[in-house]
Amino acid sequence: MSLFVVFAAGAYFVTKLAKLQEGIVARQDQTALQAATDPKQIDEALRQHPQNRLLQLIAMATKAADETDAAIEKLSNDIAPPGISKNINFGTASQSDLEDLRRDLKMAETNATTFLPKYTALLKAERDNVEKYALSHAEKDTVGRLLESIDKRHAEIIALMSRMLSARADFYRAYENYSAFLASEFGTYRVENGQLVFPSQQTVNRYNVVAGAITPAATRVDELEQERKNLLISQQERRTQFVNGK
Repeated sequence: MSLFVVFAAGAYFVTKLAKLQEGIVARQDQTALQAATDPKQIDEALRQHPQNRLLQLIAMATKAADETDAAIEKLSNDIAPPGISKNINFGTASQSDLEDLRRDLKMAETNATTFLPKYTALLKAERDNVEKYALSHAEKDTVGRLLESIDKRHAEIIALMSRMLSARADFYRAYENYSAFLASEFGTYRVENGQLVFPSQQTVNRYNVVAGAITPAATRVDELEQERKNLLISQQERRTQFVNGK
């Protein structure tokens, strides 16, 4: 066997060995990805495979999504002033209490009708950060798939938040109308056995209208809140599918 043939055979086997090792690493990486279905598992997989750039990307994107979700939750909580969440006894509330409640409800309604751009800004910041990181850590096809997944998630969030904000605005408006009615009738009604008693049937009829508008508005908010919870579950399942390469 010539020296050339020996070197050629060596190069052949080195090449085959390198490809075999790459295959083993790829399978290990994929196994690590498939085992990682939540942030803690992803972090653990990344500690075991610190050089896995795809895991680094998934960990970064997951953290960004979680931070955005937390920011959205905080923003949603900031819509209504704290005074609205206090239990108010309308039978014993003073006129000043009712006016304070009306002020808070008007502010909450205004926030609900104007906060959507703030949600959009949060989502855009998340996408921009992930895209910048992804372009330096993954192949073009992977980046495209990830951004497509993010865009779909964001579109779903914006669509839901638009309906949720509208529903919350309707609820605050109905609640404010109720408070305004009681404030305008303050001093004319009394409380008997926990019930408000008004001096005339006409006033009772007006009361029933404003009080009756609150329940369907609150029900709609509750329905959308359940839809939000279902959406979070669905998005988590899709995130798992992306991690698993599906």
